[in-house]
Amino acid sequence: MDSQTARAMALDMPGTAEKEHFGRPSYSVKKRTYLTLWVEEHRAVMKLTPEQQALLGEEHPDAFAPIEQKLGKHGWTSVHMAHTSERLFRYAMDLAWRNVAPKWLIPTRAAPPKG
Repeated sequence: MDSQTARAMALDMPGTAEKEHFGRPSYSVKKRTYLTLWVEEHRAVMKLTPEQQALLGEEHPDAFAPIEQKLGKHGWTSVHMAHTSERLFRYAMDLAWRNVAPKWLIPTRAAPPKG
């Protein structure tokens, strides 16, 4: 997985806007961020629920981990792209998008298969 592909996937999500967040590209729906790319570090940070974070972390410990800051306890998750397939990344990003998207927008996107 690479940051160019992650960017293209994010921009393909309904209602997504790209903006800068502390010098990094971030992706949001209705001003609610669900993904930030850390291009130099080859990772992404996604807004998952604590339950989603725990499940993905158990199934893919090399790829998913809570961020070290306090927000990690609230579901913000580091995704190490070198250890993530495109399919798994898309699945996790879709979860993050659904976590912040308005309810009326969610039916416009079919859920991808689990990675």
